[in-house]
Amino acid sequence: MATRTRRSQRRTEALSRERIVEAAVELLDTAGESGLTFRALTERLATGPGAIYWHVANKDELLAAATDAVVAAAVAVRPAAEALPTPSPEEPEPPASPQDGIRTVALGLFDAIVRHPWLATQLAAQLSRSPWGTVTPRIFESIGQRVRALDVPESSWFTVASALVHYVLGAAGQNAVNSASARALAPGVDRARFLDTVSAAWEGLDPDEYPFTRAVADQIRGHDDREQFLAGVDLVLAGITATHRREPRPAQE
Repeated sequence: MATRTRRSQRRTEALSRERIVEAAVELLDTAGESGLTFRALTERLATGPGAIYWHVANKDELLAAATDAVVAAAVAVRPAAEALPTPSPEEPEPPASPQDGIRTVALGLFDAIVRHPWLATQLAAQLSRSPWGTVTPRIFESIGQRVRALDVPESSWFTVASALVHYVLGAAGQNAVNSASARALAPGVDRARFLDTVSAAWEGLDPDEYPFTRAVADQIRGHDDREQFLAGVDLVLAGITATHRREPRPAQE
C-alpha cells in the first residue's frame, strides 16, 4: 500500500502544471527552444502527451509559462517596507532603499538571462506580442514599486519605469548575445583573447575618424560585464534623481 501511495504521489507531481513548466525550463536550458517539444517533454516526465495537454494547450503557452516562472523567481524581492520584522534565515534581507531594490531586481534579471540563454528572446517576444500577459506586468510591477518609492511624480511613473525596464532588458539581452557569440568562438579562443582582438582592432582605427573609440579601446580588456551593467543602472538612477529632485520648501519667516 505504501509503495502504491508513493507511486501515486510521483505521478501527481509529474502531471502538475508546475512540474511541467519546470521540465520545460530544463529542456530549454539544455536544448534550446527547438529542443522543447511535447515529445521530449513526455519522455522527460515519463507520461503521455494527453496529460500535458490537459495543463498546457500548446508550445506558445508553454514558452510563456516557462518565461514567467523564471522571471517570477528573478524579481522576487520584497520591498523593505513590506519586510517581516524577523525574516527567516532562508529569506534574503530586504533591500535597504528603493535604489537598492531596483539594483537587486535588475541584477536578478541580468543573472537569469545569463543562466537561461533562451530567456532574452522570449522576453522580447512576450513584451512585444503579448504585453497583456503575466510577464510584462510582473517586470513593470517589480520596477514600478521602487520607482514610486523614489518619490517620482505619478505623471512620470510609466516613463521612468519604462526607461529602467528598457535599459535592464536591453543591456542584459545584449550581454546574452555576446555570451552566445563567445561560446561559439573557435577552440582555444577564450573571452580574454577575443576582447584583446577587439581592443587591438579599435586601437588601429583612423584617429581622425574614431578618436573616442580609440581612446577607450584599452578599457575593453578585462572589463566585467556584470559591473558594467550595474554601472548603467546607477547612471539611470542618478538621472531619475536629478530630474525629479524635490525642491526644498522655503523657510518659514
